[in-house]
Amino acid sequence: MSQFFTIHPENPNPRLIRQAATLLREGGVVVYPTDSCYALGCHLDDREAVARIRQIRKLDEHHHMTLMCRDLSEISRYARVDNTKFRLLKASTPGSFTFILEATKEVPKRLQHPKRSTIGMRIPDHPVALALLEELGEPLLSSTLILSGEEGPLNDAEYIRELLQKKVDLVIDGGTVGVDFTTVIDLTGDIPVLLRRGKGDPSPFGIED
Repeated sequence: MSQFFTIHPENPNPRLIRQAATLLREGGVVVYPTDSCYALGCHLDDREAVARIRQIRKLDEHHHMTLMCRDLSEISRYARVDNTKFRLLKASTPGSFTFILEATKEVPKRLQHPKRSTIGMRIPDHPVALALLEELGEPLLSSTLILSGEEGPLNDAEYIRELLQKKVDLVIDGGTVGVDFTTVIDLTGDIPVLLRRGKGDPSPFGIED
């Protein structure tokens, strides 16, 4: 049965955050809150944990996984970001955006899109997620917690534990979060391209509905 931590959404308990980070380093799969919805997360270099997330979500290798980062310097380490893209990212992070960027050699090939060598990147605007990333000291490989057959992300931590108690190692209850997807913007080309409209407003990228 998975562990269950109740963590204050604005003042995360450092002891519980440390325990969650330790579990991730040891190969665990964790459900945690973000500014858009709940997400699944695991250690970047753990093949087995990544495979478990793909199995839970029923994702194939063509689906972009996301690197949750704590700041822009971390994004710049794992993705190719020129001055123009850096300014765009700085103006819109942290926030409910996922950016598709060209991956650097720091990102394992198995995590990149097999045809494009790209990766999703994100800086969440949620105290629990940011505290977890700070304690880890590195990005968290992540995927929105939406199950096959569901129309939207799951939002109730108790219900999530009931559904996934034999498939994940920890559920962090950070209270009620949204049920919105992030806005996904492709920044691999010269002009930003909206791939999915979600919670984040794409207008600062010159994208209008």
